[in-house]
Amino acid sequence: MRTSLEGIAQKAKAQPEYRFRNLAAMLDEEFLTASWRDIKKNAAYGVDKVSAADYEENLAENIRALVERLKRGGYHARLVKRQYIPKGEGKVRPLGIPVIEDKLLQRAVTRILEAIYEQDFLRCSYGYRPNVGALDAVDKLTVKLQFGQYNFVVEADIQSYFDNLDHEWLIRMLEERIDDQQLIQLIQKWLKAGVLDTDGQVLHPTAGTPQGGVISPILANVYLHYALDVWFHQVVRPSCEGEACLIRYADDFVAAFENQSEAERFYKALGQRLGKFGLKLAAEKTRIIPFDRTQSQSGFDFLGFEFRWGKDRAGKPHLERRTAPKKLRKSIQSFTEWSRQNRNLRLPNLFRQLNAKLRGYYNYYGIYGNGRSLHRFFQHVTEILYKWLNRRSQRHSFNWDSFKQLLDRFKIERPHIRKRPKTQPATGWA
Repeated sequence: MRTSLEGIAQKAKAQPEYRFRNLAAMLDEEFLTASWRDIKKNAAYGVDKVSAADYEENLAENIRALVERLKRGGYHARLVKRQYIPKGEGKVRPLGIPVIEDKLLQRAVTRILEAIYEQDFLRCSYGYRPNVGALDAVDKLTVKLQFGQYNFVVEADIQSYFDNLDHEWLIRMLEERIDDQQLIQLIQKWLKAGVLDTDGQVLHPTAGTPQGGVISPILANVYLHYALDVWFHQVVRPSCEGEACLIRYADDFVAAFENQSEAERFYKALGQRLGKFGLKLAAEKTRIIPFDRTQSQSGFDFLGFEFRWGKDRAGKPHLERRTAPKKLRKSIQSFTEWSRQNRNLRLPNLFRQLNAKLRGYYNYYGIYGNGRSLHRFFQHVTEILYKWLNRRSQRHSFNWDSFKQLLDRFKIERPHIRKRPKTQPATGWA
C-alpha cells in the first residue's frame, strides 16, 4: 500500500504530463482500513447520526460492504449536514459534515491525490498540505520581504471561495493528471451531494465544495494551483522586470512586486483571471499597498499577523510582525465568552482547559518579535479571568493578591516565544 503511493509520487514527479489510470482499483479493504487511522474519531457525525465509534464496532464488515458497493457501482454519496460557525463581525461560515463512511472514502481518495499533486504544487502554496502550515507561509513571506527588493504588496480576498469553485473547471483540472473515470465520477458524486441545511431544507449545489469535507482542501488547492499559482509563475512573473513573488495559504494570498507598474498590472489582471474560473474578488479587501522600507506607516495583514517596517537596534530597516489588531480583538472577545461560560467549572478543570488554549495561542502567535502582543493578550486574559471568577458567587472570591497566588498555584501558561510546530493553531482564540 505504501509502496503504491510512493510509486505514484515518484512517477508523478518524474513525468509531469503523465495521466494516471486505474487509481480507483486502489480503494480496496486494505487501503481503506489504513485510511481509517486518519479519521478523527471525536468529530461530529453526519445526517445518519453514526459516530466513528459506532462505525468502528464493525469496521471490517463495514469496509467490506463499502468496497462491494464500489465494485458494483452501488455507492451513493449521502447528504452533507450543514452547520454554521461564527466568523466575527456578525458573519458565519458554513461547514459541511459528511457521514462517517463518506469521510473514510474521501480520506482514501485524498491520499491518492496527495501522492500526485504534492509533486505538482508550487513552493508558494502552503495551505492544507502535509508538513507545512500557516507559520511556514508567514516565515517565507518575512524572508522574501526582508531580503528582497519588494516595494508594493497586492493584498487580495476571494469572496466565498469554497462556495464558488466551478465543478466543470475543477474536473477539467483533475483530468490533467487523472485518466480514470471511475475515480472522477466518485469525486463528482461528492461535489453534487445534497446539503441538509439547519432548517431542514435540502440544497443541491451547482458549484463549490463544502468546507468540512475531508477531500475539499486538496480539491480547493488543485483549483487555485491552476487558476492562480501556475498563471503567476508562468505568465505574471516572467513578464516582470523587477522582482515578484506570490505566497498563498489556501485562498489567502499576497503578491509582492518591486515595481509599481507591475503591481498595478497584476492587480488589474487578477480579477479577470479569477473571473474566468467563476471566482470574484472582494473589492473592499483587495488593494495595492506601498511597502518600501521608508513606509513605516503602511502595513498589511496576512494569516493573523500584521507586517510593517520598523528599525532594528542599529537603526536599519527591519520587518516587524505582530498579532494583527483585528485578530487580537477577536481572541479577547472569544476568551471573554469562554470565561463567562466556564467560570463555574472546578478550578483544576478550568485551568487545565485554559492552559491548553494558551499553549495553542502561544504556539501560533509566539514568533520572534511578537512578545509585546503576547503580553498584551495575557494581560487581558488575567483581567477577564479575574472578573469572571469573582462572579462565581454573590461574594467577591478574590482580591488581586489571592488571584495572583491562584495563577501561580495552577501554573498558568505565561507568554513566551517558543519553537512552534508546523501546524495550525489548536485554539479558538487564534
